[in-house]
Amino acid sequence: MTGLTALKLTATQKPLQQSQTQQRRNKLAKRLWEQIELAKAQATGSVYAPIKYKTITNADGVRKQVEVHKRVKQWWFVADNGKLALSVRYGTKVLELAKGKWAVEVSTDKDLVSVLETIKTAVLEGELDTQIDAAANKLRAGFIK
Repeated sequence: MTGLTALKLTATQKPLQQSQTQQRRNKLAKRLWEQIELAKAQATGSVYAPIKYKTITNADGVRKQVEVHKRVKQWWFVADNGKLALSVRYGTKVLELAKGKWAVEVSTDKDLVSVLETIKTAVLEGELDTQIDAAANKLRAGFIK
């Protein structure tokens, strides 16, 4: 019993479900992680191709899962002024990071990973919650008949 006495015990329990805001933050953080991995792979000259599973039906009617490469589009592009710009997307919508500002200017390719990590930290801390909610509501409105 001496092992448990050395630990600080609490009465907290794991929540049964996450809030909608936290789910949206996690979704965007996951996509940002994919962009970070894509930028790292591009910097080293390798290819980043994550695998997802897809269920297909044979001609015999048998269903099976096969591995396919997930297509990840990069969020950065070369702007009109010749500099690298990074826009953050939630689904198909580009987030407005500040009033009238839709992208982050990145000085070099080497700084791209650090900028993406900074944005991911900001998302997890809740700094972009209003923009995420606006984009999610706009996406949801497209499904209403």
